[in-house]
Amino acid sequence: MRFGTILSVLSFCAAAYSKVYFHETFDDDSWEKRWVQSTYKDDYGKFKISNGSEFRADPVKSRGLQTSENAKFYSISAPFDENFNNKGKDLIVQFSVRHEQNIDCGGGYIKVLPPSIDPKEFNGETPYNIMFGSDICGANKKTHLILSYKGKNHLIKKEIPTEDDTYTHLYTLVIKPDQTYSVSIDNVEKASGNFEDWDFLEPKTIPDPDKTKPADWVDDEYIDDPNDKKPDDWDEDEPQYIDDPEAEKPEDWDDDMDGEWEAPKSENPKYKGKWTPKKIKNPDYKGKWVQPEIPNPDYIDDKEIYVYDSGYVGFDLWQVKSGSIFDDIVVTDDVEEAKTFATEVMDKIKAEKEDEERVAAERKKIMDEQNKEAAKKADAMNKRQRKLERQNHPEAYADESSSSSDEESGEEMEEAKEETKEETKEETKEETKEEKKEESKEEEKKDNVKDEL
Repeated sequence: MRFGTILSVLSFCAAAYSKVYFHETFDDDSWEKRWVQSTYKDDYGKFKISNGSEFRADPVKSRGLQTSENAKFYSISAPFDENFNNKGKDLIVQFSVRHEQNIDCGGGYIKVLPPSIDPKEFNGETPYNIMFGSDICGANKKTHLILSYKGKNHLIKKEIPTEDDTYTHLYTLVIKPDQTYSVSIDNVEKASGNFEDWDFLEPKTIPDPDKTKPADWVDDEYIDDPNDKKPDDWDEDEPQYIDDPEAEKPEDWDDDMDGEWEAPKSENPKYKGKWTPKKIKNPDYKGKWVQPEIPNPDYIDDKEIYVYDSGYVGFDLWQVKSGSIFDDIVVTDDVEEAKTFATEVMDKIKAEKEDEERVAAERKKIMDEQNKEAAKKADAMNKRQRKLERQNHPEAYADESSSSSDEESGEEMEEAKEETKEETKEETKEETKEEKKEESKEEEKKDNVKDEL
């Protein structure tokens, strides 16, 4: 068998065994059968289905699960189609979120949960495998990536940026069996690395407790120059500021009224401050002492930190201002399948922005027409005002040039034409009404004749 054929078979097998364990788009009402509202608390905020208040590229594809009440905790979850152990497989978690409310403080992340949870009891203390997504509060804005290991939640040591505008954004996490990861937003990588970006394990080495810095170790790189001497005329007692010798008490200064006069201060030309010798390289300097390291007896390597048993996704959030719309949720072991879903979401995001541009153009057109109409009315009002002023105070306009009179006459003619047009329109309307009335009367007469016959 040729090598290319072997690769084709292997690729086919890999594709055949790849699987989507969870996919949710909220495109219809069947989501209610899958998602379970937690009853752990009786005052959780309510989720609702929404396709956004505006810029809906598609009324169906824009549908998502939206937070609807301010200053509330939210807790809801849904099971996978089947449980997923990702040992030896990629783990991809992907979803979109749109903070339509212009979020000021709240979570926008998803949790991947083990199969053993009780969805009715799901809450902030429920153990989870992965927490991933935006977390925003004031100036603190980041993408959370917390992974659980041996019952403890570990926050990534990197700062991953996030998006906080009012558009839809796609968040993608990929964890590989070699314990590397990548985080992308809108198909643009924002962070990547390996599991050393978390403190999962004890350090490989520790400082040797039996080693201490030798007593004769010199770690002062510079010392005072022993040959540098303070000059004889260096007076450390001279003050930095003295009374201004050129200042004089004003003649009109009254000590009883103004208080005792004090001369303003000026820099003391003799001031030099405290003398210190200059520094030179220390000939005995050995460098900074570093405590030797030894292997850490508590360190145990683990090549399966990445392995999780997963069976649910959930949203466990707090939001001050509600309005976030969650959608396009995917959990799979197939990177290519996730990319396919991502392409669909990016097309939706593009369409949303095009819709926004269309709405903005329509609003601008309406505003321009309103401004044009307002300017026209203001101009007409100014013309009427000038006409009244000329009629009431002709002497004030006696010196105006004949051109202004001609201009006024031209304007009056244009106004007269416009008035004539309007009158003609009104007359035409009236004539049409009369004709319709006559036609209606004729029809009635014909109907009456028929009835008599």
